[in-house]
Amino acid sequence: MSRLVREWLLALGLYHLTTHEDRKEIDRIIEERYGMYCDDAIAQGLVSEEEFREIVEAVLRRKKRRKRELVEIV
Repeated sequence: MSRLVREWLLALGLYHLTTHEDRKEIDRIIEERYGMYCDDAIAQGLVSEEEFREIVEAVLRRKKRRKRELVEIV
């Protein structure tokens, strides 16, 4: 997991909402979008705070949806 993703999550008060797997997914999404290591993309200012929040929210929504689908199956 990237250092800057962790720092941003802490600064925005979102860290406690995420798991290690969520944070790895956030890293992966940023790396896919910008074609570089996520810390580098953040350090270069390519990722805005708004975009970062949207990525985190998308990851958390997916997690919630997966849990709901699993409950429906059982």
